[in-house]
Amino acid sequence: MDIFLLCVFLPLVTVAWGQYSDYYYGPYNYGDNDEWANVYRQGFNFQCPHGQVIVAVRSVFSKKEGSDRLWNYACMPASQSLGEPTECWWEEINRAGTEWYQTCSNNGLVAGFQSQYFPSVLDREWQFYCCLAQAALSSLLLLVPALDKLMQASKNCDPAVPALWLLSTGRACGFQCDTVGTLTTEYPGHYGEDMDMMMYTYDYYIRGATTTFSAVHRDRQWKFIVCRMTDYDCPFQNV
Repeated sequence: MDIFLLCVFLPLVTVAWGQYSDYYYGPYNYGDNDEWANVYRQGFNFQCPHGQVIVAVRSVFSKKEGSDRLWNYACMPASQSLGEPTECWWEEINRAGTEWYQTCSNNGLVAGFQSQYFPSVLDREWQFYCCLAQAALSSLLLLVPALDKLMQASKNCDPAVPALWLLSTGRACGFQCDTVGTLTTEYPGHYGEDMDMMMYTYDYYIRGATTTFSAVHRDRQWKFIVCRMTDYDCPFQNV
């Protein structure tokens, strides 16, 4: 009877723990309203603090300043269940005056931008700074010695419970995008307008963007590529 109750309640505790960790984000903070990542017609390099990713983008347009934009970004840590983004790299450059589509390779998440302004085309080139988020199980693994007896008793439970497999094997399977990515609406809604894009849903992250460039307005519209990062199953191995 005790083992039966353990089989029922241990997965429920694991699920509740996971739900708690997903609701980690606080309010977005751009910092000082006058604090921008760039000045008009100048290049800039913006990177989130270590372990954080981009969650919001703000921009204002000025035709008199070379049809350029000021940019500002908000960063937040990834959800606790996803783990801390660690390994980072720069993706290839997307040229000014062209349409382009870019996603972070290797399931990376956007954690920064680099841009240079070109007065000859009144546009910018863009480069994404991407970081790979690994599932952090170190805090869970610290509980294994204390839960050893519980895990031994749980062997009589259904062996298909992933949480029990992870704890018993100590293997981090990692996270990946559960779809090819979903496009947001266009930002800004019309060329020449200000824009303010925010991620409202937990566990959804920016993977890249597709943009169009207007030769008439000398401005660019963005559709951000977002997806939900979920843990994937790893093969069960006896240890």
